[in-house]
Amino acid sequence: MALKSGAVKTVSPSGQISLGKKYAGRTVVIDEREEGVWLIKTAKVIPDNEAWLHQEPDKSKIEAALGRIENRPFEETDLDQFESEMLEKWEKVHEKKLVNK
Repeated sequence: MALKSGAVKTVSPSGQISLGKKYAGRTVVIDEREEGVWLIKTAKVIPDNEAWLHQEPDKSKIEAALGRIENRPFEETDLDQFESEMLEKWEKVHEKKLVNK
């Protein structure tokens, strides 16, 4: 059963109030509008180190990449060839660093 508008609840001696089992385990944001007036909203929290995933331009880039993945069939990867290509790229990068010193 949902909490009805105008429902009367009693704050416990420890300062708690129950919103009912429907909201058990949920995160809420409580805004105190004025003394004794609160607005309670359910919320989802994003950790600081993941916030960039939800901000532009990264959000659009991630959504575009996921769209490309969904429409592309999977292909078998030749791991030996992949390793060889990555090693070659690594050597080029580090060779430039050694030459520039």
